[in-house]
Order: sequence, then structure tokens, then C-alpha cells
Amino acid sequence: MSALPVLTPPSRSLGEELRAAAREAPDRPFLRMPGVELSYREVDRLSDTLAGALAARGVTRADRVSLMLPNCPEFVVIWFALAKLGAVMAPVNTAFRGAVLCDAINLVESRWLFAHSSLAEQWQPVLPQLATVREQVLVGPALPGTDALPDALPYATLLEGSTAPLPVVDVAPSDLCLLLYTSGTTGRSKAAMHSHRFVLSQADGVIAGLGLRNDDVLYCPYPLYHLDAAVMTVAPALRLRAVAAIGERFSVSRYWDEVRTLGATVFDFMGATLTMLWKQPPDPRDRDHRARLGWGVPLPGWAPDFEARFGCRLVELYGSTELGTNIYTPLDQPRRPGSCGVVGPLWEAQLHDAEGFAVPTGAIGELVVRPRTPDAIMRGYWGMPEATLTAFRQQWFHTGDLMRQDADGHFYFVGRNRDVVRRRGENISAAEVEMGLETHPEVLEAAVYGVPSEMTEDEVMACVVRRPGSTLDAPALADHAAQQMARFMVPRYIRFADSLPKTPTDKVEKFRLIVNRREINPRSAVG
Repeated sequence: MSALPVLTPPSRSLGEELRAAAREAPDRPFLRMPGVELSYREVDRLSDTLAGALAARGVTRADRVSLMLPNCPEFVVIWFALAKLGAVMAPVNTAFRGAVLCDAINLVESRWLFAHSSLAEQWQPVLPQLATVREQVLVGPALPGTDALPDALPYATLLEGSTAPLPVVDVAPSDLCLLLYTSGTTGRSKAAMHSHRFVLSQADGVIAGLGLRNDDVLYCPYPLYHLDAAVMTVAPALRLRAVAAIGERFSVSRYWDEVRTLGATVFDFMGATLTMLWKQPPDPRDRDHRARLGWGVPLPGWAPDFEARFGCRLVELYGSTELGTNIYTPLDQPRRPGSCGVVGPLWEAQLHDAEGFAVPTGAIGELVVRPRTPDAIMRGYWGMPEATLTAFRQQWFHTGDLMRQDADGHFYFVGRNRDVVRRRGENISAAEVEMGLETHPEVLEAAVYGVPSEMTEDEVMACVVRRPGSTLDAPALADHAAQQMARFMVPRYIRFADSLPKTPTDKVEKFRLIVNRREINPRSAVG
């Protein structure tokens, strides 16, 4: 088995790392987005100015600050400003709305909220229910005809009007700097606690696992509130003094043009996005780009054909919001179909059965992981000690993912034993979707589960029991769901049943509901 390089845990905080980069490569591009490019010196200066302004207004060490922002330069500047103060960024999914959005912000008890004007329709209605938010900063232009955050301070005013000095704050690598939300399997979304050391250790793992270089341009079109963009793109670029190229959003029609415009040499993919790119008609410009490497999960069987067509290598790996990425495909070995690689040097991994015993080689078991160095995985879930203890039972973090391992130590993903649906890169809590559907007055109960998708991951399907005499149909229920939850959570398929199959202890037996893709009635498709 090929071993991945040995790594030394970082001894700096994010702010210290940025200051070092600004000294060593002040004019080198750090953040590149469509129409925007900021050097290391500029990001360091802007984050210093913002940190001083925030400190003057009372932001201190360990304060949680919520962000509801699309991909924009301000997102990255705010993160580093908070990191320099020892404060903690808690970015929420920009598709959140209603009770889910309110609960996410209240969970971490944020006193500050940075919100984008283009998302006012989602966050404005929940402002009265935000229990701890006292300070609001409006990012982006005011929208005509809206009354968005009338008491908020415009971001530009906060940044440009500040003359406050940056306070000296002794930020340790072990201090928290980031809360990333992950879908719960039994209810509320959870916030995984990540330290400065976690972020930079992950960056080093990505660099080693993917063979990244300091002349690379790391491209990610996915949201900055996700692990992929923030921890696996911005942070590795910082450690390498390379370029983090962040797209506004994934667009299949604009993808390769954006890769060319941003000069990307490395990109990441999700199964659905790779499939969409592959299904586009061949184009004479398919190889007209600088990209040499793409990484992501899952890797489809037609990956060699994709590589031949687009002239770049594809690499599979494994990770999660709680763990970061900890399994990589060795670059110096032939591809093993179906394998996501071997475990990296910062972690120990095993496959366990339901009682916590290691399974034999080749047998299927749940992947469990623990760190070999401090902060190589998350610290726990914010404000959820019971969920943390459950996840870390028997001194292992339980991923809920089923795998098998060959004699050479390569892992092969098999499926999930958690009540989560993986849809186009999003882990969706079935319980949260069920709760949203059950807010409809004509719904008695609902069961949500995943069914195979032509996009290589899952689609969301719901089996719903209506009140007697109800005439509620699937489109009407889907419209209701769209008002209660993020769009990506709305079921693609809805079917109605007189009852749900249950155990003697009244638990829904979802395995009796899961149907083959070919058996789904197309008329039930609603999303």
C-alpha cells in the first residue's frame, strides 16, 4: 500500500498564516472570482480593517457571527477578520428559510448577522425570532422596493469608515474559527466545531493527497458555506500561496468558460455536476483549458472517457463536514474501480459491525474514524452534547457510512446507514423534510428517503399519509414544502399511501417503502 506523506500539525492560526503569506507573497493573487481579484496583501489589509471595526463595536474572542451570503469576496474577508479576533464564523446555507434558518442561527447564539440584500426574502421574515442577534450588517446593494434590515449597518460603511486599530489578540491554533452546519439524522441541523488547526491541517492533507503545487489555481464553484470551498479550496491556496478561484455558483453552461477565465488548474466535482458536464454535447473546446486534475465523489464508471475527452485526471476521495477529507486515492497507483482510496496519515480508520467490533477484510461495516493528532477532526457539535457523545461513542467518530476494505487498505463506499439523503452534493436530513411536510394541515405523517438518480446520487422521495377525505395532490404539497424548507430539500417524488409500515414500537420501516427507480410513477414527480 502506498503511504501518503507524513504531516506536521500547523502551529499558526488562520490570521497568522494570512499575515505570513502577505509578507512572503504580497502581490500574488489569493482570491479570484469573476470580475474580482485580490492579492494576499489586499485580503490581509481588508481583514485587518474590518477586524478593527468589529472589535470597536464589541466583537471579541469566541463570539459567534452568522453569515448568510452568496459567494462573494466579502465572505472571505469577513472570515479572516473574525479569525484575527478569535471569533467564530457560522455561515448558513443560503437556501435555508423559515424555521430551519431561524433554528440554525439561534443554535449558535450569534449576536452578529452579516446578510446579503439579495437574500432578504429569506432572512427578513425570521428576524423577530432571532433570539440573540443584536447587530446586523447588510452586504450588497439595497434592493428597490424592499425594506431590508432598516437598522443595519452597510458593509461598505463599516469597512471604509473604520479608523479603529486592530487589537492584539493572542489566537491559539486550538481556538475555534468555524462552525459548519451538517444535516442531522433525527431532526435539527448540527453545527460542527472546527479549530484553526483543523482548517490548516485539512489544507495540508488536501495538498499532500492531491499533489497540489504553489502555481495551481484551485477552482471551486460550490458555496463558501460548504467544506469544499472554504476548507478545501481557500485554505490550501493560503498554505501554498496559490490562487483560490471561487465561482459564483455551479452552471453547466458556463462551467468550462469559467474554468478558462479563472485559469483553473484543479477543480472539484460532485457526482451530479460531473454527470451534467459529461452529458453536454462534445465541443471543439473541450480540451481548451489549463485544468490538469479534478477531485470529488463519487467517481462514475465512465470516468476514463471523461478524462480522455477533457484531458484531465479525475481522483476520488472521501470526507464529511465533521471529518474533512481523510481518505485519498494514491496518485502513484493505478485506479481501483469503486475505491475512494486509503486513509491519510492524520487519521486512523476501521470498519465496525453494529456491536462495535472490527469486521473482516472484504466485509461491509460502518466507517469509524479517530484522529492521530489534535484537531484532525471536528471538536464536536455546538450546543449538542448528547449528539456529540453519540457520534463519538466507543472512542471513534461514527460516520454512518458503510464501506468495505480490501487487503491493501483501500476503502470502497457501499451505502449509508443514516437517515440522510445525498442529493447533488447536499446531505439532507430526512427528519427535517418530514417535519416540513407535516406542517401542512392535510398531512398526517410522512416518510422521506432517497431513491437512485440518473445524476449518480439520490433524489428525495416522500410517502405521505393524508387526512381522511383530503384531496391534497403532489404539486400542492411540493409548493407548500418550498415555503418551509430549502429548495434542494423539496421532494422530487411524492406518493400517497393510506398508512406507513411500522414496527411494533411504532417506528417507520422505510426499507419497505424504498422502491426501484424504474417503479416510480413519473406523474408523481413534482420538482
